[in-house]
Amino acid sequence: MVLFKKGAEANLYLENFSRVLYRAGKDRVIVKHRISKRYRVTELDKQLRESRTALEAKLLADAKKAGTPTPTIFEVDRVGMRIVMGFIEGKQVKLVLDKLESSARRRLCKLIGRQVAKLHRAGIVHGDLTTSNMILTREGKVYFVDFGLGEYNPSLEARGVDLHLLRRALQSTHFRITDEAYRAVLSGYKREFGEGANEVIKRVEEIERRGRYVQKEERAWH
Repeated sequence: MVLFKKGAEANLYLENFSRVLYRAGKDRVIVKHRISKRYRVTELDKQLRESRTALEAKLLADAKKAGTPTPTIFEVDRVGMRIVMGFIEGKQVKLVLDKLESSARRRLCKLIGRQVAKLHRAGIVHGDLTTSNMILTREGKVYFVDFGLGEYNPSLEARGVDLHLLRRALQSTHFRITDEAYRAVLSGYKREFGEGANEVIKRVEEIERRGRYVQKEERAWH
C-alpha cells in the first residue's frame, strides 16, 4: 500500500479496491490505520485504538445519514485497527479557498456552514474542523473527512467549540479572507440549523473572549 498521509494518531494508505476487498472491485480506497502509542500501557492502548476506530466509523456513517457528505465505509477492522473507506477525488478546500473569486468563495463557505449545521443537528461534532479536512469535488460537493477527534455531543458548548476551531483555522490558513469566509459560513449555518443557531454563535463569541482573557493573563504572569 502507498502511504498517503502520516498523522499523529493514524496513517492513511491509498490502495486499489480489488487488492484490499474484492477482486471484482474497482476504483481506489483509503485505508486508515490507527497506530500504536508505545508510551501507553499495552492493554489501554489497544482499548483506546479499538474504541476510536469503531467510533470514527460510526460518526462517518451517521454524518452521511444526516446529509453531510463523507467517504463510504467499506470495512471496519477492530482487530487490525483500520477503516477501509472510499477515496474522494477532489482537492482540499485549503488549497482552493483563497484562489476563488469572492462570489464563488462565499457560496462555498455557505455550503460548508450548512454541512456543519447538519452535523450539529444530528448531535455530532467534528472535533477538527479545518479546511484540510474538507474535500471539494469537481461536482461542487464538499466531503468532510477525518472524524478521528469527533464525538456525539449535542451541547451548546461542544457546538460552539467546533465553530470556534473552524474560525481559528480560517485565521491561521486563510488570514486575508477570514472575515468574509467566516461570515458566509455563519450565514449557511444559520439557514440550515434554524432556531437555536444564534445561541451557538453567541457561545462561539464567549469562547473567543475566554481565550483572549487567558492569553492576557498568561502574558501578565510571564
